[in-house]
Amino acid sequence: MTAQTPIPPGTDLLAEIDRLRKERNAVILAHYYQKPEIQDLADFVGDSLELSRKAAATDADVIAFCGVKFMADTAKILSPEKIVVLPDLNAGCSLEDACPPDKFRAFREAHPDHIALTYINCSTEVKALSDVIVTSSSAETILAKIPPEQKIIFGPDRHLGGYLNRKFGRDMLLWPGVCIVHEAFSETELMKLKAQNPGAPVAAHPECPPSIIDHADFVGSTSGILNYAKEMDGDTLIVATEPHIIHQMEKALPGKTFIGAPGADGNCNCNICPYMALNTLEKLYIALRDLEPRIEIEESLRLKAKQSLDAMLEMASGTVGKGDLGAKVSGD
Repeated sequence: MTAQTPIPPGTDLLAEIDRLRKERNAVILAHYYQKPEIQDLADFVGDSLELSRKAAATDADVIAFCGVKFMADTAKILSPEKIVVLPDLNAGCSLEDACPPDKFRAFREAHPDHIALTYINCSTEVKALSDVIVTSSSAETILAKIPPEQKIIFGPDRHLGGYLNRKFGRDMLLWPGVCIVHEAFSETELMKLKAQNPGAPVAAHPECPPSIIDHADFVGSTSGILNYAKEMDGDTLIVATEPHIIHQMEKALPGKTFIGAPGADGNCNCNICPYMALNTLEKLYIALRDLEPRIEIEESLRLKAKQSLDAMLEMASGTVGKGDLGAKVSGD
């Protein structure tokens, strides 16, 4: 890789990013877990798949994805004709890291009578080895359409898989990965916070461990938590997910109070995603200026991964029922 041209001192990054956005015909995406200054300049803010689908529907030539690599990969899978850049290629994901494709392939081969229902927080290679991808917002809808007798591998998040097992009375075989952010929440500290805020409900992401989920009044995706905040009756909400979602809550609901659930040390610092934090305004500017780092996916791999994403979109939309599942996941 060639050395990057440095940013000239005194550069107005916001103005330059806006200029480059127009010159490149670029759309800027920001996940809810990005820093507020990145959320505020983005064209779209949201969950990972929602962002990729919105970008695919635009006439943009360039997608600048302020998120983590599996999200930018998903954008490229859905928009192969567009240039996709990620401000920092080191912005990974502990769930993706926990599920290497070679080990996942071997796990699948050891359980040939199982279908693979796989959380979107995984690599393109693992998506290509899967039957149906799910998001935290679509997982329940999709699982409800799979016959109870069908054996399932669920990965890479064992907490999300465990939550679904308990809610639906299933016995999915769980891959042992966890999200380091949601794993960091402390039940003891959460109970202290609840005692300090009597009556305040708790909204939790299903990537949280059972010790946190058991105290939640609402369990759902980041967009689901945001919607719950808008609809709840009270004026205070305890939020058990990455705390940068609170920025959108405070913008939408300035009259309400949002408190991030604490980690083991009693504060939220350990619950900020270190991967998401790698993206900065400086790196976004360079990515738009140089159109690097660029996401590239070999076409046969992209098409195979897209099959499992397409299966999810069809099942989540209600176009595939229980009777169609066998054909859908077998590729027939």
